[in-house]
Amino acid sequence: MNKLGFGFLRLPRTDPDDVTSIDMARACELVDAYLAAGGRYFDSAYTYLGGASEKTLGEALAKRHPRESFEIATKIPSYDLKDHQQCWEIFEEQRRRCCVEYFDTYMLHWLNDKNYIDCENFDGFGFLREVKAKGFAKRIGFSYHAGPELLDRILTEHPETECVLLQINYLDWESPTLRARECSEVVKKHGKQLLVMEPVRGGALAELPPKALAKLEEAGLDQEQSIASWAIRFVESIPYVDTVLSGMGSVEQIKDNVRDKEPLTEHEWNTLLEVAELLRSEIAVPCTACRYCEPHCPMNISIPEHLALMNQLARAPGDDWKLRPEYNRLNETRGKPSECIACGQCQEHCPQKIAIPDWMKKVAAGLEQ
Repeated sequence: MNKLGFGFLRLPRTDPDDVTSIDMARACELVDAYLAAGGRYFDSAYTYLGGASEKTLGEALAKRHPRESFEIATKIPSYDLKDHQQCWEIFEEQRRRCCVEYFDTYMLHWLNDKNYIDCENFDGFGFLREVKAKGFAKRIGFSYHAGPELLDRILTEHPETECVLLQINYLDWESPTLRARECSEVVKKHGKQLLVMEPVRGGALAELPPKALAKLEEAGLDQEQSIASWAIRFVESIPYVDTVLSGMGSVEQIKDNVRDKEPLTEHEWNTLLEVAELLRSEIAVPCTACRYCEPHCPMNISIPEHLALMNQLARAPGDDWKLRPEYNRLNETRGKPSECIACGQCQEHCPQKIAIPDWMKKVAAGLEQ
């Protein structure tokens, strides 16, 4: 069992504060290692890393390897388009960035209640049909961040859809907010191919707190396996999942993730769901560090890093003195959480529906002197 795709959202950088400063030498090393391990599927988007994600695919992958040796999936921003002409302009730019004539999978990026209305206004699905008819895409679909009811409506109104990209992991599987299981069952009902993002929840499931680790140990789960591999196995064990995307930053992660795995047993599956219940009670902010919020912050606040600090502070309130140096470092060249003007732009673009302005106030109250 190996359904692993390479998500190109979290790439190694030369400057931690600049999402476009991709370390090309390391990116090439990762691409080569993934291909050598038998991987083929690379996923990106027009807006990932300020456009650097697609450009890196072109430089590290398309210019260095035969076209038949890999598959590229990318997305056009459904939330930032006005008309058909703009769609084609962006599409041609994506082909130039990625150095390819066609995409294996081409998707509308991030449909939800608001974005679907916008998408219908500029005939986004009509654009997808044209792209496929011209031979510029082998498969068309969309990524999705909303509830199962709207998803069912979209797939009913647009049967030409061939695949759907959903956020699925064992933490979100029974989440009353994200409803990952219900959404996945809608995709299955319509007979579409299911692609998965965030199987390790932005790295949150790569390391577990002591109570969660104890739960795994008590249940007799193999402690030799990496914590992240349990998250990958959970999603790969879903029979109707086609591809599982993981953002990988080291050759070791690639080797761990890409190896063949056995599907989870019922006991293992249920244990991870118990761990999820425990984690939901301990995680203060369900941020995946996707960074969709950051470009829209007028105060230039490094939102994901501050939310990560908030989670650490929630787990250990007495460690504020340990966290404060990192908090101050983040604010040396960026806006401070206390400078948040609560405009709501970040929250509007958050797939996890986090009330970010409220959390910025809490971070500042807990860590700012």
